[in-house]
Amino acid sequence: MEAGLDGPALRRLASYEQTLHWDVAKYSEPALSEMGASKMSQREALLWSAKDVCRDILEGARGPFEIWRDRLRRQCYPEELMPIFNEIEMQGTGLLSGSEQEALQIILSHARDSVSPERRQTACAQSESSVHFFQNAGLRFHAITAGPKDGPVVVLLHGFPEFWYGWHRQIEPLVTAGLRVVVPDQRGYNLSSKPVGVAAYALTELVSDVLAIADQLGQDKIFLAGHDWGAAVAWSTALLHPQRIAKLAVLNVPHPAVMRKFLRTHPRQFFRSWYMFFFQLPWLPEALFSALSFRVGARALLHSSRPGTFSVEDLAQYRGAWSQPGALTGMINWYRALFRAGVKFQDQNVRVPTRILWGERDDFLLSEMAHESLHYCTSAELFTFANATHWLQHEEPERVSQILADFFRA
Repeated sequence: MEAGLDGPALRRLASYEQTLHWDVAKYSEPALSEMGASKMSQREALLWSAKDVCRDILEGARGPFEIWRDRLRRQCYPEELMPIFNEIEMQGTGLLSGSEQEALQIILSHARDSVSPERRQTACAQSESSVHFFQNAGLRFHAITAGPKDGPVVVLLHGFPEFWYGWHRQIEPLVTAGLRVVVPDQRGYNLSSKPVGVAAYALTELVSDVLAIADQLGQDKIFLAGHDWGAAVAWSTALLHPQRIAKLAVLNVPHPAVMRKFLRTHPRQFFRSWYMFFFQLPWLPEALFSALSFRVGARALLHSSRPGTFSVEDLAQYRGAWSQPGALTGMINWYRALFRAGVKFQDQNVRVPTRILWGERDDFLLSEMAHESLHYCTSAELFTFANATHWLQHEEPERVSQILADFFRA
């Protein structure tokens, strides 16, 4: 309209304060006609969005790890486009041919034209290092990577029902501490491979994924941290392959022997773990979890955390990950495999320096297990958070990041 164009549809759209109004779509095509413009295809629209995001990164308007906060994430996209858009927005890939890195380079090349040369090198290097894919036995693992390529490597493992985003508040503080941070989507989750069958999710397979990441980074030893199921994998990696772990940090999951003991001897813990037994059922857990736009999953996060821990934008991120084809079955198969393919540890003692961080208001796990876990470590410290729940790194991000950074830098 400022350019001298006019029409009833344009005037109606100009009167709306936000694009979420129910009848924007009704007037958008007539408005395009009044402007003499043609409608973009889905591919063109999504590619334009990706270019816009990459341009902001290159101009230094935001870091590559804050892409999900972009205004585009708050717009109304058709449900079937969300998985595609998630991948493009996070990686700059999805609708372009070639490998992920090649696609990212194509998009970045479009954005570079409008960027001053002095800002280009640093910002571009950051964005190029933000996504990585690892391989293990024919499976592919999507990961967010950050920090100096020659820095000590720390791998952060998420739990259920999260994905790499569960650690998003820790990435930048750990990078600032000089660490190279690698945050994978574990098998069955989000953009990583989702092998068929329960046996593919045995703990030994999950541990092999961690070792494969370390191998492909050329690391004999890594720092390893995990939360929830990620902590269970971290404990198991340190027990089965202590020579590969320099230091271990676990959040709100006890040593495997302690978990088994408390399930057998403490009725309170047995009943708190009811969902583990429910997940042994076929198809029903997936159907319940996904019903009504993943209402059960979202409520589980909201009701077991402090008020305000998970925002509307956070829940949109999780719904996008949960909606990936095969993701729910892959995620729940971790629990099914736990009961069918147990692991026996020849040595129950963790022989690497360990820090246990524990939110004492955990609805799922008794705090006594954190203290008991110390007895299975040759060198361990326990940090408790009196007012935090199971979702510790979300609720106390600064303190958790500082404890991890101090531990891994020392």
